[in-house]
Amino acid sequence: MKIRQFCQLTAGSALALIFAAMPQMAVAQGIADAGSASPQPDEAVGNEGIVVTGSRIPRTGLTSTSPVATTTRDQIKLDRAQTIEDFSVKLPQLAGGNNNSFAGSDAFGAQTLDLRNLGQNRTLVLINGTRATPFSFRNAVDVNAIPASLIKQVDILTGGAAAVYGADAVAGVVNFILNDEYDGLEMSGSYKAANGGGSSFGGSLTVGGRIGDRGHVVGYLDYTQRNILRAGERDFALLRGAQVPPAGGNFTDVSSGRTFSFDEGGNFTLTPQTSNFTAQYPLIQPLKRYNASLFFKYDLLDQVELYGRGMFSNVRTTGSSRSGSQPVFVNEVVGINENNPFLTAQIRDRLTFVNGVAQVRVNRSLAELGIITADTERDSYQGQVGLRGEITPAIRWDTYGQYGRVSEKTTIHGDGIRNDASGKSRFAALVNSVDIFGPGATGLDALETQIQSNNRIREQIVGAATISGDTSDVFALPAGPVGFALGYEYRKENGRITNDAALTLGLSYRQGTETPLDASFDTNEFYGELLVPVIHDTFLVKKLTLEAAYRTSDYSNAGSYDTYKFGANWIVNDSLRFRGTRQTVIRAPNLGEFAGATASIPFSSLVTVPRLAPRYAGDPCVLGTGDAEQCARFGAPPPGSYDSRSAANLRGNYYFGGNPDIRPEKGKTFTIGTVFTPDFIPRLSLTVDYYDINLRDAVGQIQPVDALTSCYISNPTADNPLCAAVSRDPATGFIRDGFPIDRNLARIKQRGFDIGLTYSHDMPFGLPGTGLTWSYQGAIVTHYTIQRNEVLPVVSCKGRYGFACSSDAVSLVAPDYRHRASATWNFEDFLVQFGWQRIGEVKDSALGSNATIKAQNYFDLNASIRPIDKVTVNVGIDNVFKKKPPLPTNYGPFNTYPDTYNVIGRTFGISLTVRQ
Repeated sequence: MKIRQFCQLTAGSALALIFAAMPQMAVAQGIADAGSASPQPDEAVGNEGIVVTGSRIPRTGLTSTSPVATTTRDQIKLDRAQTIEDFSVKLPQLAGGNNNSFAGSDAFGAQTLDLRNLGQNRTLVLINGTRATPFSFRNAVDVNAIPASLIKQVDILTGGAAAVYGADAVAGVVNFILNDEYDGLEMSGSYKAANGGGSSFGGSLTVGGRIGDRGHVVGYLDYTQRNILRAGERDFALLRGAQVPPAGGNFTDVSSGRTFSFDEGGNFTLTPQTSNFTAQYPLIQPLKRYNASLFFKYDLLDQVELYGRGMFSNVRTTGSSRSGSQPVFVNEVVGINENNPFLTAQIRDRLTFVNGVAQVRVNRSLAELGIITADTERDSYQGQVGLRGEITPAIRWDTYGQYGRVSEKTTIHGDGIRNDASGKSRFAALVNSVDIFGPGATGLDALETQIQSNNRIREQIVGAATISGDTSDVFALPAGPVGFALGYEYRKENGRITNDAALTLGLSYRQGTETPLDASFDTNEFYGELLVPVIHDTFLVKKLTLEAAYRTSDYSNAGSYDTYKFGANWIVNDSLRFRGTRQTVIRAPNLGEFAGATASIPFSSLVTVPRLAPRYAGDPCVLGTGDAEQCARFGAPPPGSYDSRSAANLRGNYYFGGNPDIRPEKGKTFTIGTVFTPDFIPRLSLTVDYYDINLRDAVGQIQPVDALTSCYISNPTADNPLCAAVSRDPATGFIRDGFPIDRNLARIKQRGFDIGLTYSHDMPFGLPGTGLTWSYQGAIVTHYTIQRNEVLPVVSCKGRYGFACSSDAVSLVAPDYRHRASATWNFEDFLVQFGWQRIGEVKDSALGSNATIKAQNYFDLNASIRPIDKVTVNVGIDNVFKKKPPLPTNYGPFNTYPDTYNVIGRTFGISLTVRQ
């Protein structure tokens, strides 16, 4: 049904525009691709109009009013990138996002992009200027589905682009421009390796050529495999590992209170035990990926071109489930029979038998089931078919339909169903037939049940029609014709989640609950742009143009909203240009936010899952940091009365989900910058851009750490609404449940500078080579604040790390300075590049902490060689000096922050490319 709607939409839009345009069609050749951008953001081009990232108006020079940073194909090849992550982690504008070490979420091995630390759901990802299909219900795109080898360039636009591209472009846009005009045959292979694991390899084949004299086609195949790196292979990951109930078991006789335990060697002891399974956890998740793509364009008529693309990706990963990797554990009272064959004299002496049965509390990990893993297979499809042509030599039309579908299935291993059909404990039924006293019990593996989790289908339908060009056929202002673009876009988002009944009913040991979801929304949008030349060839003004954009959007789930953009581009002379924009932005509620049903995981996951640990710091009342009167008011136990960080004492649930009352996020952005290409220093290009992003009604959650801090420390009043975000057990006063439901809570503000510099010159002092090229991209944050709720204080997040300064609970480090710099020594058939990535110093965002992570520097060495014609060999070393990740006292997953810092160590790599 969806495909039929897609086809009808495409055909209808195409025919409508063709019939409207037919009477005025000129016999002109050379139809510009309205969905592509060119290699360098400020490079001069010919008279043929092109479209730049950030606008739909064709223009004769790449003079975008918005700041755009570009990463080229050559640099991606030099980085030997097998996946987008291989080079995106080095770009200073991008924060961590989900990556290959991000375990314990529903991303399941996906790689997402987070521009400016403002959240992956506020970063719009495009492919050749049109939307990439999200895999998640939070609108994040798995960029693993985009083949790195096919990328021509990557444009990163900062400052919002909602008036041009619609919702989600709040922080900006990342536009992957793929090579859809390749001619010839290219084969490539690559391999990367690090000590201990995490090696990867892959290969690709690209074939392209003409279809007679009227068209062109490009086909692409790719395979990538990344092997697992376990935490046990890195010493830093084993420090401060999560302690869970022991594999051998802790036992308490209920009648007498006598206790005994077994250590991991199976030895009887009266000392309570714990176990640590961290060494088995995946630090780098394995991945197998197949990509296939097809791009085509064909002249149906002299004035009409058919174009399109088809992309398919199959990704398979093995990582942690949403509730973490630790094994299942039981903490329940069972009946041990007096004739149990596994009782030793030592055990019998500690038990009290009544009518031949002793009631015993067993606190034990079921390590016999192994750690919990999540095997995920994700298929991504995206197809686009369009028609475009000329109405007059100065006016063009373009219409396309696009359908994308991401389906994934996750199988959980190592977990099981707690109770049988009659509601009785399955573990309790085994305790007299299996030796549960000590680790390695034969027979407990019968408790394991494979669970189908997160069977997710995500669909997106887009149809758009645009007329663009300029007024040169009718009139022109003294400074030139007026450029324009007018269009309509329809978008529909669908999402469905199904699970095993075990998840729907919350029957498993560790997976909590996950209810089904079936939701959709659509939007109808009309947009327009104007590019008005105001002054040209006068004193101090070679050219001054003003730009405006407007979009009105009608969301079926949120109502109607308007966004606008005003921009200016002032070319002083060939050496100096100024640019600036003022825009409003909007992000409509996504499927997960407005339709996501409430789900849960055990609250104990917040102390046993490294990724979730920053969300809970313990009970202030028991730690002695809480206000005594407030603690008494809510029935908290006295200081030191229990271990509030012990998984055994956290028996409630952590509930999360959507909210049908969510409203759109709205904001304003402002950018101003300069481009300096002085005649007196040939081959020097310097760009400096300032940006200001102000977002209100931002969607967020009040996490337990914030709620408890506000309720018991910073604002200990009886009517503090955040006190209700964490409940207590009415019998014991222990922390029980958390409720971080989506709400329009936050105010987020960020200001800063982007700096780009390239300079090439001949070799000095008679040194060999054809020249040196110096490159620098820097991101400087001058202001960054988050206020999660009106009763919470404004938190300064400039140069901070930790959960308090994460806008989406994913990227946890927000440095106020990052750069990537390189020096490239060029020869005729050889070049060497030395790269330097710097991540600035950050301070702990936790209340009262003075901890600091010093600035981190990573150095790379790359070389590209052409030993014979049409053969290129790239070799390199990433993290040359084997820099280890920092280990702060307030740490994230694996005692550091893998979203930002290198955890794999020094990596050696080689790639070979052969062209025909």
